[in-house]
Amino acid sequence: MDTTLSFPKNKINVLLLENVHPIALDIFNQEGFNVIAIKEAMDETELCEKIKDIHILGIRSKTMVTKTVLQHAQKLMCIGAFCIGTNQIDTICCAQNGIVVFNAPYSNTRSVVELAVGEMIMLMRNVLTKSNSLHQGVWDKSAKNSFEIRGKILGLIGYGNIGSQFSVIAESLGMKVCFYDVADKLALGNARKCKTLEELLQKSDVISMHVDGRESNQFLIGKSQFDMMKENVLFLNLSRGHIVDIDALKEAILSGKVWGTSVDVYPDEPKSNDEEFISPLRGLPNTILTPHIGGSTEEAQANIGDYVPNKLINYTNKGDTYGAVNFPEVQLPSFEDSHRILHIHKNEPGILAKINAVFAKHDVNIQAQYLKTNEHIGYVITDVATNYSPEIIQEIKNIAGTVKFRMLY
Repeated sequence: MDTTLSFPKNKINVLLLENVHPIALDIFNQEGFNVIAIKEAMDETELCEKIKDIHILGIRSKTMVTKTVLQHAQKLMCIGAFCIGTNQIDTICCAQNGIVVFNAPYSNTRSVVELAVGEMIMLMRNVLTKSNSLHQGVWDKSAKNSFEIRGKILGLIGYGNIGSQFSVIAESLGMKVCFYDVADKLALGNARKCKTLEELLQKSDVISMHVDGRESNQFLIGKSQFDMMKENVLFLNLSRGHIVDIDALKEAILSGKVWGTSVDVYPDEPKSNDEEFISPLRGLPNTILTPHIGGSTEEAQANIGDYVPNKLINYTNKGDTYGAVNFPEVQLPSFEDSHRILHIHKNEPGILAKINAVFAKHDVNIQAQYLKTNEHIGYVITDVATNYSPEIIQEIKNIAGTVKFRMLY
């Protein structure tokens, strides 16, 4: 159980890894927090040591926040993923330890879609092959293996924020769009949902991956899936590295089954720009490889740099969890002339009654109260009048099942 009370902002330590946008540093500094910014990711051993005195952690996609790391994070209140995915964070363990996780689900959507559209057109027009030949002095002015995207069928595997926006833009360019998603999603425009993944694989001229990083999606596309695809298909993966069997993709490229491919994510990626990139895909024909830059535009990174810190600050300053990926979502009003008590507990019956029994015992005037639960934890926020007995603090902290307790003044 963590019993840390709120304390001055200049004692709140923020650790930002992986070169997050300078806007984020400015926001935290303006808030009066202590900020440590490091350009590289950290491995588990490094992070276990560094996180001991950290209250707010900001990462991107390479830093793994594991159960082992969280065992050393006794002061940690919240984590911000400055990206869409959160599979690099043990979000369940975070919830069980009262640590709130936020991400940036929309901020880089447009950037990823624009890259996918551009690479799709380059592959369809055979630009990469023509460019490489020209660099070698070979002038090959012909229309062979160069096609328009108009009238082609784009198959989207995953129809979330990125997949659906890609759908709209592709259709406006004259493509026919189909998609497959395990969730029931509303089709935009004239897009058609496929009943099975196999149906999509068999009918698409271009296949683009846009699924999340959950463990069950590992090797979603392997040899048997490539075998189902049309001859000379184009294949794009700008979502997660582990969802595609890289060796099977290499085989499909060399056999000609996949005429062209663009890949932005990989099962194993360098921790920093100083490490060599190693992949079976290096040197393959008509293969565009980019270093996980789908969301790496100035606009997207600025949006993320602004969005995530404000989520973390709203939680730190007033307990707001709206937009959290692992916590009951509560959007709270500001509070005046009161103290706000934040109580995170195991999701067990009777906790709220026990909290209110303490208030009743000490004649505390409750001005507002909010309760939300999920399968792991419950979150109670109580605004009380300021003339209460200090004894209630210890009594509430001692309630069985308490995970974290915090008071905002």
